[in-house]
Amino acid sequence: MKRLDVITIGRAGVDLYGSQIGGRLEDMGSFDKYIGGSPTNIACGTARLGLKSGLITRVGDEHMGRFIREELHREGVDTGGVVTDPERLTALVILGIRDQAQFPLIFYRENCADMALCEDDIDEAYIASARAVVPTGTHLSHPRTEAAVLKALHLARKHGARTGLDIDYRPNLWGVAGHGDGESRFVESASVTAKLQSHLHLFDLIVGTEEEFHIAGGTTDTVAALRAVRALSDAVLICKRGAAGAVAFDGSIPDSLDDGQTGPGFPIEVFNVLGAGDGFFSGLLKGWLDEEDWPTALKYANACGAFAVSRHGCTPAYPSWDELQFFFERGITRPDLRNDAELEQVHWATTRTGDWSALRSFAFDHRSQLEEMDGYTPEKGAAFKELCLEAALQVQAGQGGYGILCDDRIGRAALHRASGTGLWIGRPAELPGARPVAFEPGLGADLGGLREWARENVVKLLVFCHPEDDDKTRKMQIARVKRLFTAARRNGLEFLLEVIPSRVGPVDDWTTARLIRSVYAAGIYPDWWKLEPFRTEAAWANAVSAIEDNDPRTRGIVVLGLDAPEEALAESFALAARQPLVKGFAVGRTIFADAARAWMTGAMSDAEAVAQMAERFARLCEIWDDARRTAQEEAA
Repeated sequence: MKRLDVITIGRAGVDLYGSQIGGRLEDMGSFDKYIGGSPTNIACGTARLGLKSGLITRVGDEHMGRFIREELHREGVDTGGVVTDPERLTALVILGIRDQAQFPLIFYRENCADMALCEDDIDEAYIASARAVVPTGTHLSHPRTEAAVLKALHLARKHGARTGLDIDYRPNLWGVAGHGDGESRFVESASVTAKLQSHLHLFDLIVGTEEEFHIAGGTTDTVAALRAVRALSDAVLICKRGAAGAVAFDGSIPDSLDDGQTGPGFPIEVFNVLGAGDGFFSGLLKGWLDEEDWPTALKYANACGAFAVSRHGCTPAYPSWDELQFFFERGITRPDLRNDAELEQVHWATTRTGDWSALRSFAFDHRSQLEEMDGYTPEKGAAFKELCLEAALQVQAGQGGYGILCDDRIGRAALHRASGTGLWIGRPAELPGARPVAFEPGLGADLGGLREWARENVVKLLVFCHPEDDDKTRKMQIARVKRLFTAARRNGLEFLLEVIPSRVGPVDDWTTARLIRSVYAAGIYPDWWKLEPFRTEAAWANAVSAIEDNDPRTRGIVVLGLDAPEEALAESFALAARQPLVKGFAVGRTIFADAARAWMTGAMSDAEAVAQMAERFARLCEIWDDARRTAQEEAA
């Protein structure tokens, strides 16, 4: 059994996609940053479909190179073949969507890192670990990268791996078109044709558009081009035909493309063709490596391509395996897939990154509680929250499954410092104590302030609500929650909803479950729920059922503390831990309140405050872990 299913080889860069649609690239005012480069996209696309993927490339020793590495890690792509080049910058592409036919782009690839790939970067053991090796055409365009690709292909043959080629012809990357012609997909070149043809015999699978087979075959007659390729290679040839789908030829080439093997197509709106071929190849590789027949493999490929052309960006557009199955089972309800709310929810929920199967959080996002303490000043509040972060980091000690809740108003320095530490970071959006719920002024009247939030921040909203609220209050609160939820999604931020009905009215075993169902009925799908600690198993079962009935893919629940003493928390943890959907806790004042009161008046030093809070946080983590372990043993 080989460790990897597929290794791709070639370009790795950063795509800056124009956020505005329908204008010239000259007029773009903002850009979305994504991982890019055909083999990088394919590695991510196949990983999303459940294959174990790896990538061989080079990235720069700078921020963009680290971004690519981190994104690959988030997508589950093995980076054992990614080399850091200390002398060259990571490649960059600027792209735009003008209309359904024009997609201007500029490649910034002058002496870039991935084009410095060389034979020494190809490790035999790494190649031997894969069932398939797939380079893309650009890396046959330079003697140094060509030598690396050929070494990898020969080693793949030696170790029994399949080989595939994505022709991926970009004329300006072969030096036969200018910098301003990045959008061009075909320029005739006898030298490019000769180079490609000298290597076609090394492949078991060759994939390209009609234009790409034209350059590989040396003629603009597609059937003749395919026959020219067939004369040099026994590979299965996959010809992509745009809206007409794709055809597979595993033998001689017939007189008509329509006589090849096909898979079902999907009539969707074309929004963005950039990266569609990489999505297509991802689906094709899934079918090929799973030993599916060609019609089935082409079905996967066509569907993945359909997702890509209907969304913004390349890798972010590609589906997960669960999403693909959902799409096949339900079918198309509207041709503009990016506006299909049900499908987009599945896409969002199945492509979120990060393992948060356990979450132990120190909540110090409190504002009014600190402001009311003796000795408080804004400067002291900010300094104290940095001590809270220090305590959280001590307990985390580089491990996964730990988090914080921290605000931007008092705790801005701590919030920003927490970025990149590996902590889960929740950030409040509500105005403390407001009912009906209101938002922090910094978000702006249109909630446009979320655009400034770090992508790793989770939008947290606390709502004091009850099923028996009057109609006006209920509608107003639901409308505001939905506004924030929608804005969070638009900005790529996860959303945590905290509901506390006990502060509004009497509660029973059904109170919170009723609230949860009303939230989903409004089309709101929180990634996280933060709930009060219930006193009965029935209350937990009702709440969990309300969530799972509406969103089986939710991240889960964290239990809040309500300033309860440790003994009460231990009791509530024991009950909550019996529910697998409860991932942990988010507790604050139980940890920090005593330290804050003493520290604000000068009765406790920085070190003493950190030590006390770290000890209390660690103790709660231990209590939670013990409760979870006991619950799992009882269930076994």
